[in-house]
Parts: sequence; C-alpha cells; structure tokens
Amino acid sequence: MSDPSEQAVFTVGGVDAARRIQAGEVFDVVLLASDAIDRLIGSGHVLAGSRVDWVRSPVAVAVAQGAPHPDIGSADALKAAVLAADKVAYSTGPSGVYLEKLFAQWGISAQLQGRLVTAPPGVPVGALVARGEASLGFQQLSELMALPGIDVLGELPPGAAFITVFSAGLSQAVSAQAQRVQAVREWMAFLASAATEPIKRRHGMHWA
Repeated sequence: MSDPSEQAVFTVGGVDAARRIQAGEVFDVVLLASDAIDRLIGSGHVLAGSRVDWVRSPVAVAVAQGAPHPDIGSADALKAAVLAADKVAYSTGPSGVYLEKLFAQWGISAQLQGRLVTAPPGVPVGALVARGEASLGFQQLSELMALPGIDVLGELPPGAAFITVFSAGLSQAVSAQAQRVQAVREWMAFLASAATEPIKRRHGMHWA
C-alpha cells in the first residue's frame, strides 16, 4: 500500500503475488523467492539494490498421516521412493521447478508421466497428500509442518537437497518517499537480523 493510513499485509502464493505486482498493484515491500525478486528488479517493479535475503527454506517430503514411511535418507533412496509412489505432488514455486530438473537429472521424467500432480497456486501440497490425491508430496518444510493429515518425513537428503532463499524487495513506486523508504528498510533489516532466528527455526526455516 502507498498510503501510510491504509497499511495492510496480503498473503498470497508467490506466483499470484508476482502477477499482481506486474499488473501494477501498488505495494511497499514484497517477500518472494530470491529469483522472483530479481525478475521484479529487472522489470522495474522492485528498486534495484533493495533486495534483502531474510530466510533460507529447505524442501521436505510428506506422506499421508499413518501411511508407510519410505526411506529418504539418501538420494538413491529418495529416487526409489519417488518411483514407487502412485502420485507425486509438488508446487508451482521454486521447489517444483527444482524437482522437475532433479527428476530429469535422474532420468526418470518419462517414467513419471501421468503421475505428477502440480498444486494450484495458493494450495498447499500437503493438502493434496492429506486428501489422497498424491502419495508423496514435496514443498518447503515450513509449509508442510503445520498441516493436518500428513506426516513429514524430513528434508531432502544430501545429493538431492534444495534450499529456497526468500528475499524482500522495496517497491520502485515508493522509492521517492524518503521517510517511508527508511521505515521499510529498517523493517527489512530487522527481518534478516539475528533477533528473528528463533521464530524462523521454530517454523522449519534456517536463518539467512
């Protein structure tokens, strides 16, 4: 929001947030995966030089609550678990892009045709797993750990692990408002500070 008297926070999926910003929606600061922030800087929607990395979020694996827990302790074990799954769900965000590349690297993309389920923007992967629409789900640990109806198996193992860096960026539209910009920059600095480490860890994220 650009009017200090109308402060608000909007929480939407990353794809939707980027679309709204590119469509001209006014904002002060946006929090997205670092590559999305870089694209918004490139398109002129986020102020160049304002990016602040504030958290690192690992990708984890989940199954339906009470379902057998496949071994995911190594990259080979994870690959076997993926091949054994009836349906594999992942998000439209950075973790989903990474998994498609990982499956291609493993040479199993063709074997997974018809078994991959992409969660619609804003829909948690864990919800699909809980409803039985997928037997194995991948998403950031922070987005899986609090969802009912699933068991989180853990983070991706060495050799397959993926960390999404989330960043904050200042709106180009408010860059001329010195007082407001200063307040936003101070908030962004606090978000990335050691003072926020405990709450990040409680929510399955790593301090940036």
